[in-house]
Amino acid sequence: MSIKKVITVSPRGFCAGVARSVDVVKDCLEVFGAPIYVKHAIVHNKTVVSDLERLGAITVEDVADIPEDAIAVFSAHGSPPEHYEQARARNVRVIDATCPLVTKVHIEIVRYIKDGYKVIYIGHTGHVEGIGVLAEAQAIGEDVPLVDNIDDVSKIDYDPDEKIVILTQTTLSVDETQKIIGAILEKYPQAQQPAASDICYATTNRQGAIKALAKKVDVIFVVGSVTSSNSKRLVEVAQQEDVSAYLIDDVSEIRATSYESVQSVGISAGASAPEYRVQEIVKYFEDLGATSEMYDPIDENMHFIEPQELTRAKEDL
Repeated sequence: MSIKKVITVSPRGFCAGVARSVDVVKDCLEVFGAPIYVKHAIVHNKTVVSDLERLGAITVEDVADIPEDAIAVFSAHGSPPEHYEQARARNVRVIDATCPLVTKVHIEIVRYIKDGYKVIYIGHTGHVEGIGVLAEAQAIGEDVPLVDNIDDVSKIDYDPDEKIVILTQTTLSVDETQKIIGAILEKYPQAQQPAASDICYATTNRQGAIKALAKKVDVIFVVGSVTSSNSKRLVEVAQQEDVSAYLIDDVSEIRATSYESVQSVGISAGASAPEYRVQEIVKYFEDLGATSEMYDPIDENMHFIEPQELTRAKEDL
């Protein structure tokens, strides 16, 4: 066993939006009692979803699967406008746990379209966040092109003199997104971007932290699920820094072959991964004889208030 130390980097794990959405489900269970229905996985982490299901949360993918008159939490990723309409038609009481930073993009796409802009949206095909954002445009009669990679830029057929704005999914790779934006600006030099980046602070911070961590360790484990876009981006960012990196949900997925002949291990976690999974991995390596230390290259301090619907529900008690 050659490993001498294990380094946990910060910031890692739950961002403010994830912490808020998980707390929303827990609070709803306390206020309303079980079961609480959650439309789509509240966050993209199987441990978190399983933990909440044990408390009485039931995850569904379709509003039609929520019983009439039930309590439902809409996930952190945002939802299409028609899902709220479907819920109202079923007399479902919706507690909206959409991350405020995702809500920002929902508001932006509608505002820019109404102001006469053509929108280009950078995001991953099929990702639930992008589906919700693009549905906002469709609800007001506009089809917005989705750009998944640089090659997609050539498929955009807006007139060269159009007013254009570029919006993005919040969980993208910062570096890759900048390359795509560069290609869009080369094609449409007049294209604008919102004053505040759509890529969320937590995504940016975690990617910056893992870049710094990569300079200090021989291998990195990122705690997160394969369904988590931001967790997968952390692995990619680490690998681009020429460090071996692996995405794992928990300690059971660690393979000895991944850390053979290395002296230092780094640990990060996606924005939807619970801290106790990180600590289980730290203990695993400590039990093998490694010492542990923390590394905090980036400060992060953010908190979001709970949804107004939940606040009102608590006041009604």
